[in-house]
Amino acid sequence: MNRALTPQHLATLVGQFPRSPAYRGLRQVLQELIGDGRIPLDARLPSERAVSQQLGVSRNTVTRAYADLVAAGFASTRHGAGTFAAVPADRRRAHDHALRSFASPHDPDGSIDLTCASTTAIAGLDAAYARAMERLPGYLGSDGYRPTGLPVLRALIAEQFAQRGLPTDPDQIMVTSGALAATAVVARALSRPGDRVMIESPVYPNVIEALRIGGARLVASPMGDALGGEGWDLDGIAATLTQTRPHLAYLIPDYQNPTGFLMRDEQRARYAAELRATRTVPVVDESLQALSLTDVAMPLPFAAHAPDAVTLGSVSKLYWSGLRVGWIRAPQGMMDTLIKARLQLDLGTALFDQLVVTELLQDPALLAARRTQLRQRRNALADAIAEHLPDWRFRLPQGGMTLWLQLPAGTSATRFAAQLEAAGIHVPPGPMFSVEGGGDQWLRIPYVRPEEDLRAAVRRIAEVWSKAPARPSARREGARVVIL
Repeated sequence: MNRALTPQHLATLVGQFPRSPAYRGLRQVLQELIGDGRIPLDARLPSERAVSQQLGVSRNTVTRAYADLVAAGFASTRHGAGTFAAVPADRRRAHDHALRSFASPHDPDGSIDLTCASTTAIAGLDAAYARAMERLPGYLGSDGYRPTGLPVLRALIAEQFAQRGLPTDPDQIMVTSGALAATAVVARALSRPGDRVMIESPVYPNVIEALRIGGARLVASPMGDALGGEGWDLDGIAATLTQTRPHLAYLIPDYQNPTGFLMRDEQRARYAAELRATRTVPVVDESLQALSLTDVAMPLPFAAHAPDAVTLGSVSKLYWSGLRVGWIRAPQGMMDTLIKARLQLDLGTALFDQLVVTELLQDPALLAARRTQLRQRRNALADAIAEHLPDWRFRLPQGGMTLWLQLPAGTSATRFAAQLEAAGIHVPPGPMFSVEGGGDQWLRIPYVRPEEDLRAAVRRIAEVWSKAPARPSARREGARVVIL
């Protein structure tokens, strides 16, 4: 289903633009909005007449801007239907790189892999494994099958929700083999192949594929300005919900991957109200919620504003990526449906891993150590980019694990990622995180490696960047801005 962009919403997105000449400035702004995904692929642009009235420019200005968009591959025309946002074909084919071992930042051939936001084990994890091994014999007399998880672990997870302001009964918790497995269970339980599922764009790419494999028809919900905005374009989200009526909506309100935004309480309240209006069930991924890198109080869980929300969580980002344990917090009365769907996929999560997580959740010092480590690495990466790539822009995230970096206008991140790969550096470009192929001015770099490794990686990226073809002048001017 094609969505229609209203003239008022387009004017809000466009804002001020260069008017010497106006057609060129408008085309540049629209190309940037389409390219970074804030205007979704296949969205119908308002009529030339409506845009000219809303922006206070001549109709000829809009006509020429639209024609230039079509010539550049960022729009298409359909006889009798209008002008629709598009992405050039070469930019829809996102650079791809297989998930590989994270034992070292450098492969034997000297390459550096910055593809995955994966963590090595936090110091002290071995002690938790040892304590879990001591407890294991007490469970060996059973068959080990527990589709909803160990009661002691479910109780700990429920208590953590309660401490965050969301009363939860242990019977509302299902332990899964990571957050991605939790997503698969929820999608199978609550939707059928062909159902529409709204998903943020950009977003964690493995979720895009997981939902597509399950048969979902994905509807992109573009994030707002990734540098200085509010993170979520709630007006655009409301319009998308009204026009597409999705069955489910997948969102990451806590340090959104890859942008790093944190949704405020008032945003959560409005978002929840918009979802209720279309009877869309929110599926909320909280995998990064515990990775706050400041002392600022966290907002309430999204489910505190949306009682029908299904919440997903995981320890893999917190302690060790190899520890594949996650969970689902379901509304009252949904667990039987989830169990039936879960048994079509597996019979439960490894019992020993659940015992390890039970130990970890009772040791807050380990999580505090991870936050300190990530804060230091984030700052090292940001400082290195400021020194070696001063014309790149980013918003310093207050939590999570990644920097979302905007290259100067006119640069294709997909092409630059290919240049980096030829030089032995693997960095995923923006289209890899887009439902519809946008975001080709962006790269994601996780700050999960030791500080010196991150500095070395940035130096090598800067070497390739210095040899890249000349880039045209950008719409934006001035130095890179880091928002603290």
